[in-house]
Amino acid sequence: MKDFLVKLGLKETNVGSSTGSEWFANGATIQSYTPVDGSLIGSVQTTSNEDYEKVMNKAAEAFKTWRLVPAPKRGEIVRQVGEALRENKEALGQLVSYEMGKSLQEGLGEVQEMIDICDFAVGLSRQLYGLTMHSERPMHRMYEQYHPIGVVGIISAFNFPVAVWSWNAALAWVCGDVCVWKPSSKTPLCAIACQNIITKVFAKNNIPEGVSCLVTGNASGDLMNNDKRVPLVSFTGSTRIGRHVSKTVAERFGKTILELGGNNAIIVSEHADLNMVLVGAVFGAVGTAGQRCTSTRRLIVHESVYNKTIETLKSAYGQLKIGDPLDAANHVGPLIDKKAVEDYLNAIEKAKAEGGNIVVEGGVVEGAGYESGCYVKPCIIEAKNEFEIVQEETFAPILYVMKYSTIEEAIDMQNNVPQGLSSAIFTNNLREAELFLSQSGSDCGIANVNIGTSGAEIGGAFGGEKETGGGRESGSDAWKVYMRRQTNTINYGKELPLAQGINFNI
Repeated sequence: MKDFLVKLGLKETNVGSSTGSEWFANGATIQSYTPVDGSLIGSVQTTSNEDYEKVMNKAAEAFKTWRLVPAPKRGEIVRQVGEALRENKEALGQLVSYEMGKSLQEGLGEVQEMIDICDFAVGLSRQLYGLTMHSERPMHRMYEQYHPIGVVGIISAFNFPVAVWSWNAALAWVCGDVCVWKPSSKTPLCAIACQNIITKVFAKNNIPEGVSCLVTGNASGDLMNNDKRVPLVSFTGSTRIGRHVSKTVAERFGKTILELGGNNAIIVSEHADLNMVLVGAVFGAVGTAGQRCTSTRRLIVHESVYNKTIETLKSAYGQLKIGDPLDAANHVGPLIDKKAVEDYLNAIEKAKAEGGNIVVEGGVVEGAGYESGCYVKPCIIEAKNEFEIVQEETFAPILYVMKYSTIEEAIDMQNNVPQGLSSAIFTNNLREAELFLSQSGSDCGIANVNIGTSGAEIGGAFGGEKETGGGRESGSDAWKVYMRRQTNTINYGKELPLAQGINFNI
């Protein structure tokens, strides 16, 4: 086995159900193959129905204890988790790169996101504030406070196998909640490695079993969505499955955080710095091989700089190096699996059938070093925004380019897709920038000026509108969804006046 797998406590066969130091192994087996070379990394015994009940009962019991720990004390535990992640950053980053296929720099960056959210959560643990309000009744005081919500279910996706889970878990823990994590079945070893790291921290501090739990296998996700013991489910994945999760959880009056599809655009103004556009657009389109929810799918370019932008992109794409993501010299790693390759090829054919013009040819990369069959060439296609395939999200390095005449036209094109996650404009014109950020501008949850669509920081709330789901995670006041709000009124007088001046004499 590779050294980083050994350091992270992974084996050839791993147990995928845990309440901390307790592990359960009664389910079916799934195997994790790396898209780097197609080899088997390891196997995972998934969660059976019996295992699920053990985990959920332990989580519910742990909540009764964990919620009573003062929030700053909970923050101290999360601080130690952050330190443990720092110590394991290199090994965990390598695992993320190897199991998922993103470049090593992106794998290390994902672990850094985990460290950053731990730091954020530590400060937050002393700022779980509520408001005070003036009462209309004399000698009354009104205020609101926030209490832990309970068991938080986290269903994460393969493209960010550890970071998005940490956005939820770190905040949920300082809020007094306990977490049950169901990772993607395409990247289960990353989750087991994280659980191994966390378990050591929790055990050292005598944290009860059940504060950090792990379940694996797709059946576990369905169990969680239907489980009334889970008041909040955070789901990251496709819009199609997100609809199912939303409906299922809502039917039992649970809450959801939905982080679904993106169809993100960069507007390139006639006033743009094209050198900056090059960096933002190329990384946005080919980073993680186009498998980010914030990946740049569309480039909407002003007609006056269109030809120059296209030529610059063609030159840059010609310099991209495709290969083993653990080799820092490479820019683009593999897609997650051959099904993703099939979707990529089908999208190119659909775009051509609708009238798209190939600017940079795509295709599967073959030969020595590409034996997994998961490496593809980043592709650029001239297209129209109304093409059916352009309206869809394809998780692959395909960039659709189109031109516009006026800034109002560009914003309409940017908004005219079902998704609403991330957006950007490159311009040095203040009026254009402010219009893009105004109420008549971008309809996305994230709107950037002179940076690309990809690469959000944890300090701001992350999420989008429309078919992206409306959820918010990470920074700002996203913590409030992990808690229940309570309004309190205290009468410290000797009489009981009623609100709205109602008289009720008895």
